[in-house]
Amino acid sequence: MEKDVGLRIRVQRELREQFVAACRAEDKPAAQVIREFMREYVSKHTRAPDTQKGQPSGDRNNDIS
Repeated sequence: MEKDVGLRIRVQRELREQFVAACRAEDKPAAQVIREFMREYVSKHTRAPDTQKGQPSGDRNNDIS
């Protein structure tokens, strides 16, 4: 079984209070919202293994001489 780990961050008190209030308004635990954000961020910012920096996937073999 994989163990969970913690992540400690520092934010401005006002930002934290606003975030917690927004989570409560949606009836969601703050930790759940942060995990959802993290999964979405990783998904959007993880490149496919065949991509190269600066070139979209699939365009590598379309060189025009």
